[in-house]
Amino acid sequence: MPFGAEVQAGGGVRFRFWAPGANSVDLVFAGKTLPMKGKDGWFEHVEPQAGPGTQYRYRIDGELLVPDPASRFQPEDVDGPSEVIDPQAYKWSDHAWHGRPWREAVVYELHVGTFTPEGTYAGVAKKLKALVDLGITAIELMPLADFAGKRNWGYDGVLPYAPDSAYGKPEDLKALIDAAHGLGLMVFLDVVYNHFGPKGNYLPRYAPQFFTEKHHTPWGAAIDFSNEVVRKFFVHNVHYWLEEYRFDGLRFDAVHAIIDESPKHILNEICGSVAVGKHLVLENDANQARFIGPGRYTAQWNDDSHHAYHLLATGETDGYYVSYADGPAKHLARCLAEGFAYQGEVSPFSKEPRGEPSAHLPASCFVDFLQNHDQVGNRAFGERIAQLADERRLKALSAIHLLAPSPPLLFMGEEWGCTQPFLFFCDFEGELGEAVRNGRREEFKRFASFNKSIPDPLAEDTFRRCVLDWTKRDAGWLAHYKKLLQIRARSIARRDFGPGKYRMLGERAFEVKWDGLTLIANCGDQKVDVKVVPAQAALWSNGKPGEAWSVNWWLN
Repeated sequence: MPFGAEVQAGGGVRFRFWAPGANSVDLVFAGKTLPMKGKDGWFEHVEPQAGPGTQYRYRIDGELLVPDPASRFQPEDVDGPSEVIDPQAYKWSDHAWHGRPWREAVVYELHVGTFTPEGTYAGVAKKLKALVDLGITAIELMPLADFAGKRNWGYDGVLPYAPDSAYGKPEDLKALIDAAHGLGLMVFLDVVYNHFGPKGNYLPRYAPQFFTEKHHTPWGAAIDFSNEVVRKFFVHNVHYWLEEYRFDGLRFDAVHAIIDESPKHILNEICGSVAVGKHLVLENDANQARFIGPGRYTAQWNDDSHHAYHLLATGETDGYYVSYADGPAKHLARCLAEGFAYQGEVSPFSKEPRGEPSAHLPASCFVDFLQNHDQVGNRAFGERIAQLADERRLKALSAIHLLAPSPPLLFMGEEWGCTQPFLFFCDFEGELGEAVRNGRREEFKRFASFNKSIPDPLAEDTFRRCVLDWTKRDAGWLAHYKKLLQIRARSIARRDFGPGKYRMLGERAFEVKWDGLTLIANCGDQKVDVKVVPAQAALWSNGKPGEAWSVNWWLN
C-alpha cells in the first residue's frame, strides 16, 4: 500500500503518511521522536529499529499526536497508538479455497460483539458448524473498522484498515475466515465509505482535502472523491480486505450517500479493479439499477422486498412503509419478478421519483431479507419480526423468501425465531454521548409507539440485551428453516434464473414464474380461487393453492 506502515523484506518499517494540511510530521515510537521527510503532502520515514508489534503515532506540527489513518491495528482504541502488523505472519490453512458461485449464496448477517457471549472472532468461529448444518453458505460481518469505545454497531468507524480490537487481534479475524473457508462458508464484510464516525477522526486537522463542503451527507461534510489520493485510499481498502484477509466479498453501506461527480464514479472504479470471483454487494436507497448486473456489482440489498414482506406480516404503515400500503402483495410480487418495487415511480413517502428500471436484471442481483440489522435495530425498541407477527404468517413468508431465486439473507437468530431485541447501542462519552442519546429520542417522536423510556443507547445493559442466548433456540423454527434451505440447495441453487413475470390473483394473492420455477402464494386471510396450477407435484407446499396464507412452489 502507498499508505501506512509496511514491514520491509530486509528489516525495518517504512512509514508513509498523507498530511497536506501539516507543516511538519514526526514519527513517535518507543520514546523517540523522529522527523519525517515531506514532499507534496506526503511524509515518509524508513525506520530500521521498528518491526511487527511496534506501536507508533504521528505528531502534527509538533503538537497533536494522531494514529495512522491506514493503521492495521489499534490495541488501545481510536486515540491510542497504531501497531505495526506483518500481513504475511499468519499461516493460512492449505484447504485450496476458491470461493463459491453467487447462486449458492445464503447469507447470514451477524454482529461479532453480540453473536455470542464471548463477543469475539473466536466466539463466532465456534458457531460456524451450526450455521453450516442449517444450510448457510456465507456469513456477513457487520463493520469492523476501528470505532470509539467498546460497543458499537460498526458504522461509526474512523480507521478503515484496522479491525476493532474489541473483537480480537488481526490474526484472530484471519483465523475466523480460515475456519469458515475450511467448512465451505464464504465470508463477507460490511464496509462504510460514505462517512467517518464522530469520535477519533483526525483527518480534518491534517488532511482537510479529504472532505468537501460542496456536498453534505447526514453525517456532515462529504468525502471528496474527486481527490485522487482519497480515491486510492478507498480502492486500496477494498483490496486490503479481499487480499490480505481473503474475504470473499464486501457489502458497501449506503452508497446513495457517496457523492462523486468525477468522470468515473468511485463505485465504478472500485468494481472495475476487483478480480472475477469476488462478490460485491451494494446498499443503495436510490435503487440505481445502473450499478448492478453482469460485469458490475454482483447484487444490491433489496429494501423494497423487505418493506413489502414486513407490511404483509405486521400491517405496519408508519414511516417508509406507507409507500407499500396500497398493495403490499403486488409490491412483493414485482420485487420477486423484477427486482425493485419502485423503478422510477413517485414514492408516497419521499414524494419524489425513486429507482430505475430493473426488470431486465436476473433475480441474483437482489438480496432479499425478512430482517436485517437496520430494519430491526432502527426501531425504537429493536423488536424482531417474530415479536410483531404470528408464526403462521412468518412461516409462509419465509417459505417465499428462502425458496425464491434471489439470494436470501438472514439476520442472526432469525432461524430460531429469536425474540431478543437488537437495539441501537454505542459507547460515546460526554457531550457526544448525550447528543446521541437525545438524537435517538428526537428520531422517534413522530411514531405512535414512542415514549421517553426508549432504551438508552449508551447503557451497557442495552448492549447486553442484544447478545444472543443460544440456549433459547426453538427447535420448530430451526427445523422449518433447515428444511427450506435443504430444498433450496438441492433444487434452486444449482440453476441460474433470469428475471420473472408476475400476475395478481387477488388483492393479496399472486403468481410468479421464472424459467422452470413457479410460485403461487396467498398472503392474506381470505381464500382465493386459483383456477390453474402446474400438474406436477409441488416442490414445497403448506396448503392447497389459494387457501389463506398458502405458499406453493413448483419446479418444472
